[in-house]
Amino acid sequence: MKKNPIVSQQEWEAARKQLLAKEKQLTHLRDEINAERSRLPWVRVDKEYIFDGPNGRETLAQLFNGRSQLIIYHFMFGPDWEQGCVGCSFLSDHLDGSLIHIEHHDVSYVAVSRAPWDKIAAFQKRMGWQFKWRSSFASDFNYDYHVSFKPEEIATGAVYYNFEMQKPHGEESHGLSVFYKDEDGSIFHTYSSYARAGENYLGTYQLLDITPKGRDENGPNFAFPDWAKHHDRY
Repeated sequence: MKKNPIVSQQEWEAARKQLLAKEKQLTHLRDEINAERSRLPWVRVDKEYIFDGPNGRETLAQLFNGRSQLIIYHFMFGPDWEQGCVGCSFLSDHLDGSLIHIEHHDVSYVAVSRAPWDKIAAFQKRMGWQFKWRSSFASDFNYDYHVSFKPEEIATGAVYYNFEMQKPHGEESHGLSVFYKDEDGSIFHTYSSYARAGENYLGTYQLLDITPKGRDENGPNFAFPDWAKHHDRY
């Protein structure tokens, strides 16, 4: 690793203050984006979606578990896969500690994959995660929210992902969708994000970003696959 310039404490503080000004700008911009996100229009969800879990089938409404807000993480785990995606697992390692806090702030969290429930249950036990996880294999949920792609779509050479047509990278992709449920039971889709937006929920990256080596992702992928593993594989 090449060392940065070595300077006096006074020079270091001057450089640090310059960076601090930009960090503050970023914080203020994030506040503005959060406020704009909260003003996005909603779409009513009229379609009935069914999910499989340990107690049988559940509807989308039941996933709210008595709360008015629901975050669904689209976890990449195809029906024929033997284990879940490394990247989605990396993100999921950050979640269990947050659950008690968001659940006491009127938010439920559920991971959803197309893998059958028995595969999900076995992998979740292996990973030791406590968050709720359900299978959407029996419904069109993954297809309607553009995180799973049918063979005929892939064969065309372009699929709709992250709000545009792009080259497919497989039958499954990842993302996050948010829903709101009114007191009368009406459900609304309020937000979705995909691709690198998932980095916003990775505390590991926030810590690595303040270290001298940073993320240290130097190839061949120049992203987390260069180093991240299922946590029981380190």
